Amino acid sequence: MAAKLLLASRNRHKLEELRQMLQDLNIEVLSLDDVRDMPIVEEDGDTFAANAGKKARLTAIHTGYVSLADDSGLAVDALGGQPGVYSARFAGEEADDLKNNQKLLQMMSRLEGDKRGARFVCVIAISDLDGNVYTVEGQCEGRIGYEGQGTGGFGYDPLFIPDGYTRTFAQLPGEEKNRISHRGQALVKAKILLERMFL
Repeated sequence: MAAKLLLASRNRHKLEELRQMLQDLNIEVLSLDDVRDMPIVEEDGDTFAANAGKKARLTAIHTGYVSLADDSGLAVDALGGQPGVYSARFAGEEADDLKNNQKLLQMMSRLEGDKRGARFVCVIAISDLDGNVYTVEGQCEGRIGYEGQGTGGFGYDPLFIPDGYTRTFAQLPGEEKNRISHRGQALVKAKILLERMFL
């Protein structure tokens, strides 16, 4: 019988990505849509690791499943690491990707060349049923373009140009982006953790 792992998210894209990554292991991946009465976990930590760890631990304790959560975002060097943990709500609680991107471009409008360095960061946390949390991190270095380009991806993908590329994340094919992305790197490390826990 397959071991069960609960993704502490309702995001279908993340669910499919995780299922694909773990398809060669005997692990059934569930999402929050498969469990009842899971309260919303407030992401009030000041680091990606704090937010991911809290989500994973509270989800595991509440549901009785080993749980995996992630928190990720963009850190711009010249902005002191902003937007960081506030990436999804950079332009306000009700902001969408377009407004967040517009605010970032406005804040960086006077910055040129090597002053536009940035990185995407992803922390994945896995909690066992006792609330013990294990974390891994992936990063992708790059720079912020001067305007949005491309229609793929989401968030800051149209602005982020990874090192060694001339195209943004939003212009790259999905498979290529996933291979070099912060989430892709963190998932590879998470898979090793899961193999140790389940196998």
